[in-house]
Amino acid sequence: MRKDLRLQRGWGQQIVFLGPCLLFFLTIVVTPFFLGFYYSSTDWNGLDLDKAVWTGAANWRRIFTNDDKFWESLLFTLRFTVISVVAANVLALLLAFILMTTLKTKKLLRTIFFMPNVIGGILLGYIWQFIFTKGFATIGELTGISFFKLPWLGTPSTGFWGLVIVFVWQTAGYMMVIYIAALAGIPKDLVEAAKIDGARAPQLFKSVYVPLIMPAITICLFLTTSNAFKMFDLNLSLTKGGPGTSTQSLAYNIYAEALINNRYGLGTAKALLFFAAVSLITVTQVWLTKRKEVSA
Repeated sequence: MRKDLRLQRGWGQQIVFLGPCLLFFLTIVVTPFFLGFYYSSTDWNGLDLDKAVWTGAANWRRIFTNDDKFWESLLFTLRFTVISVVAANVLALLLAFILMTTLKTKKLLRTIFFMPNVIGGILLGYIWQFIFTKGFATIGELTGISFFKLPWLGTPSTGFWGLVIVFVWQTAGYMMVIYIAALAGIPKDLVEAAKIDGARAPQLFKSVYVPLIMPAITICLFLTTSNAFKMFDLNLSLTKGGPGTSTQSLAYNIYAEALINNRYGLGTAKALLFFAAVSLITVTQVWLTKRKEVSA
């Protein structure tokens, strides 16, 4: 009898504490996700539910056979992701090594490098838009340096690199903190033993540091890869996909299709493909880097 009462009381506590969260999760996340499979096969403007017309596989056929902008956005996103992930992680790891030294200002510098991550992407995009269009132009006029005279955000090439610069600037500080935590956990006796055996800096990095911080590398690669692939707010505020659609990310393409062109069904189909692509890429990346992890 007492056991039954305890069991009922336990279930009651779980319902009280987890019930509201589970209800909101089902309502806000799970239900819209499964509804997306239905709407991806409809012709719907996103406003009037009674005007959602079932079209079967028409949206999917259009994506794969008659939507060049979608595939151009995908290629742009893949190129942006590869370059941004490499640049952000290399810079973050370099900063982590520098700030693990005995610099007197290392705490202040850690704070300064981390601060861009606190700023929201939309606000950050508008700040850098002003820097690229006004700040760089002024510096170029005063110094005559050709780098600052470039038509930043005015061409497909400069627009692409502008997005990369801002993304890396925003992301590197957060990744740096993760790398610092990993480096701080490396046993000093292992490093000292390697030095006594004659290991130089490149050998130390390759054979001691990298294997032992591989869990942090896995986390940082996962975060930067998923964030770069899903990049939307910087794209919206910095270039709006322009000039034309030359810097349109996949996320922005889906947004434009659903909310600007009012083709919500087609946009939902693209979003499902986007979800599958992000899941496949990130799961593969985690699986590959997990295999290289070792314990100290």
